[in-house]
Amino acid sequence: MDYMMKKAVIFDLDGTLSDSIHSIKYSGDRTMEKFGYGPFSIEQYKYFVGDGAKNLVRRALTAAGDTQLVHFEEAYALYREIFRENCMYRVRPYDGIPELLATLKAQHVKIAVLSNKPHAETVNVIETLYGKGYFDVIEGQKEGMAIKPSPDGVFRILNQIGLGVEDLLYLGDTATDMKTGKSAGAFTVGALWGFRDRAELEEGGADAIIEYPLELLRFT
Repeated sequence: MDYMMKKAVIFDLDGTLSDSIHSIKYSGDRTMEKFGYGPFSIEQYKYFVGDGAKNLVRRALTAAGDTQLVHFEEAYALYREIFRENCMYRVRPYDGIPELLATLKAQHVKIAVLSNKPHAETVNVIETLYGKGYFDVIEGQKEGMAIKPSPDGVFRILNQIGLGVEDLLYLGDTATDMKTGKSAGAFTVGALWGFRDRAELEEGGADAIIEYPLELLRFT
C-alpha cells in the first residue's frame, strides 16, 4: 500500500468529524419521552447511533422495552421532525479536525463525507461547521439508497470526484465504517476519538487506528 499516493479522503460524520452525540441524545430523549420512555445515557446513544436514524429509533425503543416496536412508525416520524430542528444542538468539530482538513486541502487532497445521518441534516451540519463548498462531496442517507456498510456511497463519491479506490483513504469511528471502507477496497483507518473503542475497530477490519486527527497525515 503506497500511502503517499492518496488523492482523496472520505470521512464519516458523527464521531469522526463532528462531536454530535448531544444533538442525538437530545432528539432521541425528546422522542422517547412522548411514549414514557428514557432518558438514555450518552454511552447508550453511542451504541444506538451509526446505522441510520431508523436503526437508532429501533434500538432506543428496544432498550426501553418496546421489543415489538409497536411505536416505531410514530417514533421515527417524531424523531425526524425533532432532529431536523435540533441537528446542530451542541455540535462542534473534534479538536484537530479543522487543522487536518486545512492541511489536506493545502495538499490538494479531495475531501468528502459519507454518513448514515439523513442527507439534509448531514449537509446542514457540514455547512454550518465548515462552510458551504468546503467539502468536495457530501453524501447522507437518502430514501431508496443503501446505507453503510454498503460500499455504494463510496463508489458514488469516487465517481463524482473522478478517482479510483486505490486513491482513497476512508476514516470512521465504528465497525460499520470499517466494513464500508474494506468492502469498497479502500485503505481504512479507525478513529479512537469517536463513539467506539479499539476492539470494535479491529474487529471491523481497520488497516490502521489513530488516536488524534492529525495522525491521519502519516497515510496521505
